[in-house]
Amino acid sequence: MSGSTGVIGAIVSGLRLYRLMSVHEVIQRLPAPEAVRARSKALAMLDAVLSPEWQWRHYSYDVRWAPGEEMASMRDGSGNDYAVVFSGAGVYAQANSHESPIAASRASPPAPWPGLFDSLPEAFRPFAREPAFQDHNGVPRATVCLWREHGDSAWRCGDVQVPDGSDGDADGALWLFGLLAEDRAEAYREFAEGYYEVDPPVEAIRHVYDLKPLTEAVVSALNPDARLEDLAADIATVGYPM
Repeated sequence: MSGSTGVIGAIVSGLRLYRLMSVHEVIQRLPAPEAVRARSKALAMLDAVLSPEWQWRHYSYDVRWAPGEEMASMRDGSGNDYAVVFSGAGVYAQANSHESPIAASRASPPAPWPGLFDSLPEAFRPFAREPAFQDHNGVPRATVCLWREHGDSAWRCGDVQVPDGSDGDADGALWLFGLLAEDRAEAYREFAEGYYEVDPPVEAIRHVYDLKPLTEAVVSALNPDARLEDLAADIATVGYPM
């Protein structure tokens, strides 16, 4: 009987984990804040090389987003996006999967999913009210919220759970933050193949992942039509090392 009880307990435990939003998995996989910052800059620089036109880029980074604040962002042109703000208080991240069953637009009236912002530290609450991160109704455009204050030993999120009948990535956190949580240069190449329909060499991608200064050879390897001198403004905006 004790053996069967153990099996049942394991199944119940598994079900509980399955019902947790995938943000709970993401906060376990994300590296330390400085590694997230570095990877965000690398993704933005790679996109700048592959896509000279800013409006077609997936990843961006603005070292001068606001006084004392930097922001990494992602947008796919289909209503899915994220913003990661690096401030004096720590790091705040908000993301939106527009087809998620917990999207604010699915509530009447529109409202954030329960638990999403409830335990957000006061230092980060201005970001949850930031107009740039809200929809046209003034509601936070978010299915994911996570943060890490200076002095924290781990990333944190609210007590949010998947509604019955939804899969484990109902909030979209796993795919929205996938590349930030993945340190392989091959992962970006796979993304570039699908999004930009190109196949940049892993060695060149790794050069940028390591935040080594760009060279004409690396830029040409990533995009034969790009020139290093044309990237000066992007290098400054990203704050990429010279």
